[in-house]
Amino acid sequence: MRKNILAPSMLSADFKILGEQLKQTEEAGAQYIHFDVMDGIFVPSISFGMPVLSSVKGFTDQVLDVHLMVTEPIRYIKDFAACGADIITIHLEACEDPGKTLDEIHACGVRAGISIKPGTPVEALLPYLEQADMFLIMSVEPGFGGQAFIPESLGRIRELRDMLNERGLEKDVEVDGGIYHSNVAEVLDAGANVIVSGSGVYKGDIRKNTAGFMEILRNHE
Repeated sequence: MRKNILAPSMLSADFKILGEQLKQTEEAGAQYIHFDVMDGIFVPSISFGMPVLSSVKGFTDQVLDVHLMVTEPIRYIKDFAACGADIITIHLEACEDPGKTLDEIHACGVRAGISIKPGTPVEALLPYLEQADMFLIMSVEPGFGGQAFIPESLGRIRELRDMLNERGLEKDVEVDGGIYHSNVAEVLDAGANVIVSGSGVYKGDIRKNTAGFMEILRNHE
């Protein structure tokens, strides 16, 4: 049976009290931290990088789920692995050779994920179904927090899960963008099992928000 996982997106945290807020998500049951890296080229925004990851690694036992929204991420794989990434997800659209980049992640002893933007056909992931450990469906355009969930994403999640099931592959399907208590059940029912939420966790009572997600996730296992 697939395990459902909550990955609060650190992008929505208050960095003045980052350690305190991360601890609240951990104590309330969130298994992962989603760490969004943006370069201002592949996506318009710029976020944070290796030094922040290193400091977080020493503070929490949560899995560090690093999402590289950067052009040619193969340039940085070794650095992020050395700083403590447990999973590194790249964007298919950002790589000249996605397969080579996934191999580089595995060579560093890290789990490898691959993501697609809302406009990229799900079939584009076909060559990597065996190779990657996790597949990330973006349910908003990458680069900004607080966007509304794109409803068509549910069909894309189902399509991906069906592709995996047809090949007997029990892989993680992660979804990122616009997920709250109100719609997470639909996302899980469509076939996702790793849920990224930023505003849904960090806006308001973090412990209560996290616990609410975890209850829904447990009820859908």
